[in-house]
Amino acid sequence: MNDFATGSAAEQAASALTRRRFLLAVAASGALAACSGSDGDDGAVPGSDGDIPAGFTLVQRFPNNVQVPGEVRLPITLSTGAAEFIQDGPAELGAQVVDIDGAPVGGRLTAAKRAVAPAPYYDFRTSIDAPGVYALIVDGGPPTGAAFQVLNPEDVAVPTPGTLLPGFETPTTGDTQGFDTICTRTPEPCPFHTLTLAEALNIDRPVAYYVGTPAFCSTGSCAPALEALIGASSSFGDTFVFVHAEVFTDDAGTNIAPAVTAIGMTYEPALFITDAAGVIRERIDAVWDQTELEESLARVAG
Repeated sequence: MNDFATGSAAEQAASALTRRRFLLAVAASGALAACSGSDGDDGAVPGSDGDIPAGFTLVQRFPNNVQVPGEVRLPITLSTGAAEFIQDGPAELGAQVVDIDGAPVGGRLTAAKRAVAPAPYYDFRTSIDAPGVYALIVDGGPPTGAAFQVLNPEDVAVPTPGTLLPGFETPTTGDTQGFDTICTRTPEPCPFHTLTLAEALNIDRPVAYYVGTPAFCSTGSCAPALEALIGASSSFGDTFVFVHAEVFTDDAGTNIAPAVTAIGMTYEPALFITDAAGVIRERIDAVWDQTELEESLARVAG
């Protein structure tokens, strides 16, 4: 591991975080929210693949209103002070989650760089037992870190791990249900539109249900996420049933699809991975590559 912080992440947090600043950071954060460093150092932070400019920012690649107690996934991307994604960051980053008072929560974390368009990311995972306000403090990064909330499950509209994935009659190649296009992947639609979600959940096999629109995804991650799913299906097609649902019914991208409102989605993309009983075992939000996806599928498949 390349530990390129000046002092521990917890020490950075304790010296830089105040309760008010922390709450303001959470209020402003969300998917693709950036937090910048403020140490004023003009030097470079050495990384394994190259040098990262001091004062780099953290770009949150996760929605801030869907985390619940249990395992929490916190993917981040590095950016320069000029708001440019850093493509050649270190192969691994260290971090620490802290609570609203700057106290460490759990042990030290490490995350490997995962290469995917439009920029590589680091997926930190940790377990958090209680709802509250927290921050991910990355070694060498901004002292305030990336703030996030963990909510009570009843306050989160989108289905969470441990709950049943609701069945829904998603459009298929045999019944487009009035959609202009049931799959906006180009040049060919993906192969995950032969069964509805409801039909897939009745097969007595695990299900991988992807909600996202390659043509209209504002973060640019929906198309790579779907390509990763297609790649993973070659290895897991005999274990999982794969289903894709678009988020718009029209080619103009103006009418929200029922598949989105049915499960309270406020962001995209998302992947729900269930067991054979239809219980969600993992939910991956916003960004993933094929390697991380296959790791998640393997965990659920056992």
